[in-house]
Amino acid sequence: MKFLDQTKVYIKSGDGGAGSVSFRREKFIEFGGPDGGDGGRGGDVWVETVNGLNTLIDYRYQQHFKAETGMHGMGRNRHGAKGKSVTLKVPAGTQIFEEDGETLICDLTEEGQKYRIAKGGNGGFGNAYFRSSTNQAPDWANPGQEGEEKTVWLRLKLIADAGLVGLPNAGKSTFLATCTRARPKIANYPFTTLHPNLGVATVDQKEYVLADIPGLIEGAHEGVGLGDRFLGHVERTRVLLHLVSAQEENVGQAYKTVRAELDAYGAGLEDKTEIVALSQIDTVDADELKKKKAALKRACGQTPFAISAVAGKGMQEVLRALAEIIETSKAENPELPSAESGVNFNRKTKMAPMTDEDDDDDWDEDDDD
Repeated sequence: MKFLDQTKVYIKSGDGGAGSVSFRREKFIEFGGPDGGDGGRGGDVWVETVNGLNTLIDYRYQQHFKAETGMHGMGRNRHGAKGKSVTLKVPAGTQIFEEDGETLICDLTEEGQKYRIAKGGNGGFGNAYFRSSTNQAPDWANPGQEGEEKTVWLRLKLIADAGLVGLPNAGKSTFLATCTRARPKIANYPFTTLHPNLGVATVDQKEYVLADIPGLIEGAHEGVGLGDRFLGHVERTRVLLHLVSAQEENVGQAYKTVRAELDAYGAGLEDKTEIVALSQIDTVDADELKKKKAALKRACGQTPFAISAVAGKGMQEVLRALAEIIETSKAENPELPSAESGVNFNRKTKMAPMTDEDDDDDWDEDDDD
C-alpha cells in the first residue's frame, strides 16, 4: 500500500431534471388542464471522514466523480426522482482546497464529519406549476439547473499527538520503531525515511500517536532535500520531540538548523511546545556525552534528555514527558483535533508523490518491500 498525502480530483454535481409539459386528456373530461410534473434535483458531491484510512491513495486511481442527474418530470403530475449523490471518503485531517491550492473549502479533523462541496442543480418546474386564473393552459416548463463543476485539491495533514523532527539520521525512525509497533525503514544513510510514519506509543497505561517525518536540512523551506513537503503532518501535533544525534560534531548548530527551518515554515510550528533529546548516546563515551549535552543545553535553552533507542536508555523518561504535555494540552485546549489510537496507523506504506502535472496514465508501481 502506498502513501499519498495530496491529490487533485475533478467533481461534478448532478444537473436538475427538466419539468414536463403535459395535459390531462381523458374521455368525457373536456377541460383536463396541465399536469406536467417537476424535475428532480441533481445529486450532490460530499466529502466524509471515515475510520481506518491514513492515506489518499484511492484517489490516485480514480480522479473523476460525478453525481447523477435528476430524473425529468412526467405527465399525471409525476415528479422526477432526485439523482444519487457521491461521497468521497477521506481520512481525518484532510483539507479541501480550490483549484488554486490556496483557498480553503473545508478542514475535516474528526471522524464522521461530512461536508457538501458541490450542490446538485434544482429540478425544473413542470407546466402544472405555472397554471393560474389568467393562464389555464401554460404550454411551457423549466429546464433543470446545471450542477456545479470544478477541480479541487485534497491535502492530508495527519493528526498525531506528538511529532518527531530532526536532521536526517537523527534516530527518529529508530525511536518510533522502539516505542511503537510501527516498522519504518531504518538504514544508516540520509533520507531513509521518504514518507511520514505513524505509531501508537504506550507509557504508564497512556496511549498517544507519534508522527515521524523525513529529516530536515538547511534550506528545506525553499525545497532543498525533501523540502518542507511533510511539515504539514506535524502542524496539528500538541508537542514536538526534537532529536539531535550525539554523532553530530556540533550538536548546537544541528539543533539551530532544524529550529530555523521550523520557524521559516511557520503555521504555528515556531510556537509549539518542544522537547529536546540527545539521541544515539550509546555511540559516544561519557566525557564526550557530557560536553555535547552542555552544548545542546546552551543552544536550546533547556536541559535535553539523553536517550538511546537501541540500548533503551532514557526512553521511558521522554515518553512520560510527552504524555504529560499531551494530557495538559488536551485539558487546556480540548478544541484541538486529537488522534484516535484505535485507528490502524501501523500499516507499512510507501510514498507515491503527486504534483499538479501528474496525469492518469503510466504510473509505475515501485518494488514493494
